[in-house]
Amino acid sequence: MACGSCGTTENGVPKGCKSNGNCGSGTCGSGSNKLAVFDWLSNMTLPSGQERFNIFEVRFKNGRKHFYTNPDNLPITMGDIVAVEGAPGHDIGTVSLAGELVKVQMKKRKITADHEDVKKIYRKASQRDIDIWQEARGKEEETQRKGREILGRLGLQMKLSDVEYQGDGNKATFYYTADTRVDFRQLIRDLASAFSIRVEMKQVGARQEAARLGGVGSCGRELCCSTWLTDFRKVTTSAARYQQLSLNPLKLAGQCGKLKCCLNFELDTYLDALKSFPKQDLVLKTEKGDAVFVKMDIFKNHLWYTYKEERFKWFRLTLEQVLEIIALNKNNEKSISLEEYEADVEIPVKVDFEDAVGQDSLTRFDAPKTSNRKRRNKKKPAAVANNNNNNKPRTRSNPNQKPNPNQKATTSQKPNPNQKRKPQAKKQLNTNPNQKPKAKLNPNGNPNQKAKPNAQPKPRPQRKPRPKPQGDVKKPEGEAKDIKKPEGEVKKVNKPRRNNRNRKNNNPKNDNNSEK
Repeated sequence: MACGSCGTTENGVPKGCKSNGNCGSGTCGSGSNKLAVFDWLSNMTLPSGQERFNIFEVRFKNGRKHFYTNPDNLPITMGDIVAVEGAPGHDIGTVSLAGELVKVQMKKRKITADHEDVKKIYRKASQRDIDIWQEARGKEEETQRKGREILGRLGLQMKLSDVEYQGDGNKATFYYTADTRVDFRQLIRDLASAFSIRVEMKQVGARQEAARLGGVGSCGRELCCSTWLTDFRKVTTSAARYQQLSLNPLKLAGQCGKLKCCLNFELDTYLDALKSFPKQDLVLKTEKGDAVFVKMDIFKNHLWYTYKEERFKWFRLTLEQVLEIIALNKNNEKSISLEEYEADVEIPVKVDFEDAVGQDSLTRFDAPKTSNRKRRNKKKPAAVANNNNNNKPRTRSNPNQKPNPNQKATTSQKPNPNQKRKPQAKKQLNTNPNQKPKAKLNPNGNPNQKAKPNAQPKPRPQRKPRPKPQGDVKKPEGEAKDIKKPEGEVKKVNKPRRNNRNRKNNNPKNDNNSEK
């Protein structure tokens, strides 16, 4: 049973109490109160003249429960901590169920009201009782560790799984598992002398041990035996065969090492579905040959058969087709080949991925983005190189022409003194004396007229640097400039830096007196 929050709506959708596995009321069988039962009759008024049921269910460590009577009619409700009769002494537990539902639990366990296991409730636990109980519970881990050391010293083939102290601290129950019968008389003496307590040994099975310890199964949920499963039914490998499961012990075994209890949960559903299926050892007779069974899909009603002579090919048939072939074989008739039957089977297309939110690819963010900056940077050097080639001055390769040191290149713009000077490319000389010079264009710009090979343009006269004016000195208009040729050594004048960007035509301009 569970609380009302764990029920379902009218449409069958679970409500949920949003506790994420730990019920807020502590009655859903999870957390510390596992195997608990919700008293859904607690608010129900009893008929007039009927007394309330005076037996209570009390829970101890790891979900251990017993029934206790209330002879003194103490006002006890669910959740109260009570002191009950022990053997010997007294024990401390929590009331887990009261009222009419205790009758149902006692009937389920086949316990009557006058049974010897039904003991008494002494009182509600006082603070002193609770302190002694908590102190005894704190010794359990250390007692278990020392008990395992004693087991190893004696060399007994048994495993000590858990230790539980009684509420008064005078008795401890040791739970163990063993495959064979073990003589633990010497062990009891050693444990009693080591801890000065009364010792009780109790053997449990592998399933009971897993239920006491708890854990998480392969399904990702808490173990059924530690939450709600109370009776452990026998599980065999035939349950896996009926469900068409692989007989792999690693997958079929649970935390306890035995077959999983959940193999029995859906077994009845599979047995009901298999009633309409034919036997697996039945042979189908066709015109092409005899066919034998390979495998089946129970809930899709599909069966696979293959020929005895040609086992490399499997044929998918529906349940109706197989029953039709069996009916024909009973009338001593052979059916058509399995290829023709398989052609009539309609296989639904399985959709692996649906684009529900407009996202075509789930890996669209895996590929790194390519920035456009790299493409621009790749294009820029090529474009700059082309512009530089176009802006380079055209040089004439004349072997007879000598360089004029007084010649000054002209530019269309004023030189920038702040700009650094770039080294000029060396002129390529014609190293082959037998090669004739190419025809040159007329420097005046006439493309049809060829220039003479020995004709050289006259250099422009070099101007003297203007002296800085001192005071208010005005130059007379129309005064001719004095031109002097340098004598002897010629001093190099720092030429102003050219602007390469605006240098498109660097051909020397001829004066008016040049030859035409």
